[in-house]
Amino acid sequence: MRKASSLPALLVLSTAFILCCSIVNLAQDREKFVISAKAGGINAITGQASVHSGGNADWHQLMITDDLNAGDRVRTAYDGRVEILLNPGSYLRVGGNSEVELSNNTLANLEVRLLRGTAIVEATGADGLELNISISTPHTKLAIVRQGLYRLNVVPGAATELIVRKGRVILSDSHTKVKGGNKVVFSSTNVLVAKLTKEEKKVKDREEVDVWSKERAQTLAKANRRISDRMVNSAFASYRISDPFSNGRFGLWFYNSRIGCYTFLPFFYGWGSPYGSSYTTSIYYSGYSYSNRWNNRPATGSTQPTRGNTSTGSSGTTRSTPPPTGSYGSPGGMGRPSRPVDTETGRPMPRKNLERMPNN
Repeated sequence: MRKASSLPALLVLSTAFILCCSIVNLAQDREKFVISAKAGGINAITGQASVHSGGNADWHQLMITDDLNAGDRVRTAYDGRVEILLNPGSYLRVGGNSEVELSNNTLANLEVRLLRGTAIVEATGADGLELNISISTPHTKLAIVRQGLYRLNVVPGAATELIVRKGRVILSDSHTKVKGGNKVVFSSTNVLVAKLTKEEKKVKDREEVDVWSKERAQTLAKANRRISDRMVNSAFASYRISDPFSNGRFGLWFYNSRIGCYTFLPFFYGWGSPYGSSYTTSIYYSGYSYSNRWNNRPATGSTQPTRGNTSTGSSGTTRSTPPPTGSYGSPGGMGRPSRPVDTETGRPMPRKNLERMPNN
């Protein structure tokens, strides 16, 4: 009798053990692929959230190891919060009681559809960088074209509210440009554009999803600053890029296992979050030998970086001096200016934080 009764218990324990091993393997697989340029990675989950894959009728619990494909949908419960990676440097943060679809996950034609609820887009960048992130709702379609901070609220059957705190968007129907400090309300009959009131400007410091978004921005900037030279060299050991600027990329997603999330690793310096944090770790200041291999390629025009000098630091790591840079770290500029050094990382500070940048 004892042997017979112990069989179900053994079966349950065996199943639990296999499940735990599977979860661990998923986490390890994500850590193995530390370099990515794809959109759709789930980077943070708080509370309850579900995912609906294209062609599948059922909703399943969303996991931190999930990567969304085109057509996949994510919905959150009242307490749910989800952070989704867009193009490298840009994040989509979904609030509670919301539903969003990744309509197109290619970097060249990235498109997100907010069906209901609230979403915030943090577009990290540098001065003058042109982005192309398409956002659609039941009432409108627009394109985020500059680094900045954007919030959308969708009430199905009623209206869509767009708040541009910093940055610039282009409305697809009228090609109207909307700069930072403005609000747009889209309904089935008209479009209303107005300046943000003092009260509306203060909302970002009180709303839960806005506070959470700012905290996530600070965490991701910290994850970037804490990328060590050894981590970069290890990650890039088997990674190859034929053209680092293909599809308009100026950086990659880098998985920082110490903090447990992807962060943005730019190719050059001068990048920062619209919340004010700086991304001081870049490939050209990491000591990664990829810089040398890329610099040794024959120059094909003014847009290609020039060969950089190398030096050996106290740790014995060969460092590559960054090539001449332009207004936002792009190749082909007039040289590298002398700038203050970040005391935490020892790397040059960005020229200026984005919150001080005027809307162009």
